[in-house]
Amino acid sequence: MQNIRNIAIIAHVDHGKTTLVDKIIHASKIFRENQQFDDLILDNNDLERERGITILSKNVSVRYKDHKINIIDTPGHADFGGEVERVLKMADGVILLVDAFEGPMPQTRFVLGKALALGLTPIVVVNKVDKENCRPDEVQESVFELMFNLDATEEQLEFQTLYGSAKNNWMGPDWKTQTDSILPLLDAILEHIPAPKIDEGTLQMQITSLDYSNFVGRIAIGRVKRGTIKEGSQLTLCKADGVFKKVKVKELHVFEGLGKNKVSEVVAGDICAVTGIEDFEIGDTLADLENPEALPRIAIDEPTMNMLFTINNSPFFGKEGKFVTSRHLRDRLMKEMEKNLALRVESTDSEDKFLVYGRGILHLSVLIETMRREGYELQVGQPQVIFKEIDGVKNEPIEVLVVDVPETTAGKVIELATQRKGELLVMEPKGDLQHLEFRIPSRGLIGLRNNVLTATQGEAIMNHRFSSYEPFKGNIPERNNGSLISMEGGPCTAYAIDKLQDRGTFFIEPGDELYTGQVIGENSRENDIVVNVQKGKKLTNMRASGSDDNTRIAPPKKFSLEEAMEYIQKDEYLEITPKSIRMRKIYLDENERARMAKKDS
Repeated sequence: MQNIRNIAIIAHVDHGKTTLVDKIIHASKIFRENQQFDDLILDNNDLERERGITILSKNVSVRYKDHKINIIDTPGHADFGGEVERVLKMADGVILLVDAFEGPMPQTRFVLGKALALGLTPIVVVNKVDKENCRPDEVQESVFELMFNLDATEEQLEFQTLYGSAKNNWMGPDWKTQTDSILPLLDAILEHIPAPKIDEGTLQMQITSLDYSNFVGRIAIGRVKRGTIKEGSQLTLCKADGVFKKVKVKELHVFEGLGKNKVSEVVAGDICAVTGIEDFEIGDTLADLENPEALPRIAIDEPTMNMLFTINNSPFFGKEGKFVTSRHLRDRLMKEMEKNLALRVESTDSEDKFLVYGRGILHLSVLIETMRREGYELQVGQPQVIFKEIDGVKNEPIEVLVVDVPETTAGKVIELATQRKGELLVMEPKGDLQHLEFRIPSRGLIGLRNNVLTATQGEAIMNHRFSSYEPFKGNIPERNNGSLISMEGGPCTAYAIDKLQDRGTFFIEPGDELYTGQVIGENSRENDIVVNVQKGKKLTNMRASGSDDNTRIAPPKKFSLEEAMEYIQKDEYLEITPKSIRMRKIYLDENERARMAKKDS
């Protein structure tokens, strides 16, 4: 029974975690020789494939030398920390994957800190040693330093290190000599990761994630801590508020390869999926019917940001989406809260507005993008950070920002960060790049990425993670330029845009359908102005020499969803539909805007 190993794979975004899992799956011959498969087997959600990041943690298992290895693929972004914290509870060890050039990054620190605090045994894999400019030995030392700074125990500091290239399918103890397979990693897992520790006593299983099936409803997933869970048995569900509820297990499944196998019982140490249990939440414990004992609940870091979600009430409402009412929006947000632990939703005094709290812009934007693809229409307000009152002092969330940037543009990045109350902590060369570290309020990060990428011609690599709450740092300058607002509804003309180009930058193209009050560009000055982009050229049968030149229009500025979320001002909404993202003023009518501005001042 001790032939089980439970490991989580943790790494920074883009260091090759999902690729490594692919290679382990291939090495263990889960696929038949003639079976077709894609790369990134585990990133099965469209959004994950497009962005190249892991958002939801997943379980697979492989068989190797009479052992079953349960592998948990975890997200690398701190924004999805809620996912990471709960899945680490299922593991006995972690594989820390680091890039041979970049070394440990700020997000790695976040997840590794959680893993070490839980007492998990680490194995370090230095990946991508075939990259030019790589520095595997320095990276190995920096990982040791990082673990030391994170208060790792002496046993944890004596970690095994392997080098290799997951993409080229090899791993070994020395990066200079290439091996012929990835099997040394699987051998290291069997040798260094401990077998699950089994406690004596009655059944205990904590629900750490959930799945959903249209046939059987919600499925509870977790690791059996002690005892045995049997199909058809009566159990107690220990809930958050101390309530004990009698439940019956309908079916049990264990993870086998990429799928699940139905079994009649699961013993302590293995990870399983339980169907037939209603009304459970993540963190609840399944325990013995006669004398139930609950396990301590999972503590999740607090959200640091909130956004107002509301129904779409623009003139184009209902043209593209299927789900447009406040009931649809409320039901969808409540459903998301069941499995997205770090998310919170609060009702407001208005029936159709909800405050949604999350861990950062990426966390919230992934939710919005998912809803948009499902056919929802909604509007969101400007992201706001959450302030806390500690000992009568107003505190705000502070983050650590890490920027790797070419030396020539490092000065511009420092200037932009310090304008937003960032303090420069570290400045050192890293290969041919400058490595900068700042402490900066979360407020200062909103909209900063756009400016930094513009200032560095897109060459900066930015990462940040939440550090702590600290006293309020004072006002931070927001976007300096006002908006260009459409005066009328209807399609815009090339002629009108051409005549207004000296007013600023446009976000629209000739022929786009607009409505009154839509934000269509950025003014070159500080104030908002209303412009008419619908008017056409007066046509006469007289030809004026020289005035009939073709219009020459600068290409429009296009925003991604995150960029648009960071760009909008307090008095603007982002309208999100399955096919479009538009910016608009909250009050579309110009007179009403003026009245409301007076009222606020």
